[in-house]
Amino acid sequence: MNINASIIDQRLASVVNDIRQKSFEELRIRDESRLKSLAFVYLCVKTILDLEGDDTFDCLTEGGGDFGVDAMHISEEFDGEFTVSLFQAKYRNNLEGNSNFSEEGIEGLINAIQYLFNPAARLEHINERLLAKVEEARSLIRDGYIPPVRALACNNGLKWNAAAQEAIERTGFGDQVTWEHVNHERLVKILQASRPVRDTLQLSGKAIVEDMEFRRVLVGRISVTEIAALIERHGERLLERNIRRYLGLQGNRVNEGIRHTLTSDEKNNFYFYNNGVTLTCDSFSYNALQDGDYQVRVENLQIINGGQTCMTIFKTLREPNLLHQNAQAHVLLRLYQLPRENEGLVQKITYAANSQNPVDLKDLRANDERQQRLEMDIQQLEFNYRRKRSDTSTRPTDITSGVAAEAVLSVWRKKPHQAKFFSREHFGKLYNSIFTEQLNGAQVVIAVQLYRIAENRRKRPAPTDPDFVRYASCFIAMQMGRRLLIRYEHSNERY
Repeated sequence: MNINASIIDQRLASVVNDIRQKSFEELRIRDESRLKSLAFVYLCVKTILDLEGDDTFDCLTEGGGDFGVDAMHISEEFDGEFTVSLFQAKYRNNLEGNSNFSEEGIEGLINAIQYLFNPAARLEHINERLLAKVEEARSLIRDGYIPPVRALACNNGLKWNAAAQEAIERTGFGDQVTWEHVNHERLVKILQASRPVRDTLQLSGKAIVEDMEFRRVLVGRISVTEIAALIERHGERLLERNIRRYLGLQGNRVNEGIRHTLTSDEKNNFYFYNNGVTLTCDSFSYNALQDGDYQVRVENLQIINGGQTCMTIFKTLREPNLLHQNAQAHVLLRLYQLPRENEGLVQKITYAANSQNPVDLKDLRANDERQQRLEMDIQQLEFNYRRKRSDTSTRPTDITSGVAAEAVLSVWRKKPHQAKFFSREHFGKLYNSIFTEQLNGAQVVIAVQLYRIAENRRKRPAPTDPDFVRYASCFIAMQMGRRLLIRYEHSNERY
């Protein structure tokens, strides 16, 4: 028995309990074996994409007419592109972990990609949940947006075989489609990300170390091969405080530029082209009697800025011969030793290091005064406002900050298009227009309740509902809010 396969199998028992009710209500799945397979898809999507529970379940498309796609996620549009993640999962009760992902599964994903992203192809014999996702993607394609696709083959065994790899290479998809294998080993590594990272960093050349009011700073240079080895050893555990999940090579101009430099004749200039990486730790030590090339021992190491750089270096240097060729390529390293009890300082440094880039700032806004005030205000209405992300499943009385932003922007700000397609900016450029000083807890609760009614109808439409109900929950919530205000005004006129 494979120990990590056993860990995931035990984890699925808890997931089944979490999704059992919704699986029956929305997917009509009650069979225990099907529930376990669905739980595995759910766990893969939630872990890889780092989504909330409801958002994860909304991605599930498993059932008849699913074209071999068990889950589908569409990212927000950015720089003329939107990323689509397609999941296919094969779960076996055999916990040896020695079975390859099936060749038929890979061929199913290939056929789905060829068919689903062609707006001219007619959609027949497709289940309603997948249809809604595909129509959303096709609508963006018709508007001129380009869809980089992530095909994720998930199992509790080994990667696909050589024949399946040949099938992938024959597709001619090129760089627009990337293929990833997700299994029990990768899931366990991510789920164990909270364990402290202890390691030794091998620096190159001179370094500057300075003590600053119970804090220490080290600025130096590290080889990209050392970065790749560090990611190889610890993976996502290093990115617990980093606010981005890896965006991939394709469809991301910055990451593609990093890869191009490492594979070109300019690799030795990488140090001058890249902004470097910023790390925090509880403590670091080194032999100060040396002139340079320090071996730095670190406790509780975290990458707070430069996670994309590190992951792209790791992915790129896995290609044959590139590891040796980049032995002289280096990157700037900033290492901060910070007081263990000062978590607020870490958050401020993380914000300062990342906020100059267009990123999702939901986590960084969690301690904003307006968010804290809404939490207290909503609590008095017997609801729980979750301004910080949590691994626990949401209850009917829970309101996440992400859902609150989408609901308020739809209902009270009357901008359903921005609520639906610009979620990346809800806690960025749109933050002040959504979470105004005047916004109170009652307004948030009402907006969320209206939005939930529209969302529930979208997920479980009546047979007589028109097709647009599956795509227009934000717009419908806005109309419900408008009618509610009209009714309120009329009732006041009577008195």
